Amino acid sequence: MKQALGLPFRARAIAVAVTATIVVASALLSHQPVHAATAPIVFASWGGTTQSAQQKDWAQPFTQASGIQVLMDGPTDYGKLKAMVESGNVQWDVVDVEGDFAYAALRDGLVEPIDYSVVNKAQLDPRFTSPGAVGSFYYSFVLGYNKATYKNGTPSTYADLFDTKRFPGKRTFYKWSAPGVLEVALLADGVAPDKLYPLDLDRAFKKLDTIKSQIVWWSGGAQSQQLMASGEAPIGVFWNGRLHALQQTGVDVGVSWNQNLTAADMLVVPKGSKHKAEAMKFLASATGPQAQAKFAAETGYAPINLKSAALLPADVAKTQPDQYKATQINLDMKYWADHRDEIAKRWYAWQSK
Repeated sequence: MKQALGLPFRARAIAVAVTATIVVASALLSHQPVHAATAPIVFASWGGTTQSAQQKDWAQPFTQASGIQVLMDGPTDYGKLKAMVESGNVQWDVVDVEGDFAYAALRDGLVEPIDYSVVNKAQLDPRFTSPGAVGSFYYSFVLGYNKATYKNGTPSTYADLFDTKRFPGKRTFYKWSAPGVLEVALLADGVAPDKLYPLDLDRAFKKLDTIKSQIVWWSGGAQSQQLMASGEAPIGVFWNGRLHALQQTGVDVGVSWNQNLTAADMLVVPKGSKHKAEAMKFLASATGPQAQAKFAAETGYAPINLKSAALLPADVAKTQPDQYKATQINLDMKYWADHRDEIAKRWYAWQSK
């Protein structure tokens, strides 16, 4: 499943997004502080628990402080965003997008430049700022496994993920053409982290061929959790926040942070937004220390504000990706933005064989 610009449609519990638009908008309208009338802004994201946390930890406090309502919409749709900009009928003011799309959107003139006189760039992780986007939150792809399945040994490396003799069972990976899986295959095959890019696609697909019959694909975070919890696919690569949420429910999940692969959602303002000034104020608020800390504590995803970590309780902080920087590998979003279409074409052809 692909979208315009050759980018995949990411499924993050988006089935609830349409109803969430109505419910959240109504909730916001019923909790207006007393301020001068200001036109609302519209924030589009991926739905599910992530957008619920964004609404609770970012939108509501911003509305209470500024009087500017934040109406929620979604799911994020790149084709829809592009059509809005090209038609001049831009209905979204802030959009949560994937990192490689943020680079492509800036290149293609689809987003406004970030006003860093409003947004405090000095407080933000430089990995997740650009002329056209600021980080929403960042996460890691990590090796996860069901401890009940692997009682006699603990997988800890991506090489273990490809070792079906020592660690039998189905493997699960993200279904869509996106940063992560190809890098995991190359790391498992012995490629050094600083030699990952440009991706050796022949080598990556050859490595994936060795376990292709054992792969179960997950298309969204909820599905990845179900595959792990049920034991259908007791080992794989996951978004760290999804494993954190499973652990909170009592599922005995093991996590290896060795060579965790970092990526970030980014916040952009579509070109031609009718409420650009208000959107920039929302970005400044959403990326502030308190807002980022609250969101991180609720979701398990890491804050992009450098001052937020100190605000987190110790037991929460230790579950965050920023606690595992020693072996962290940053996915190259600019590389993916430049090569997404060619990689996607090969990815889906390989999957269909």
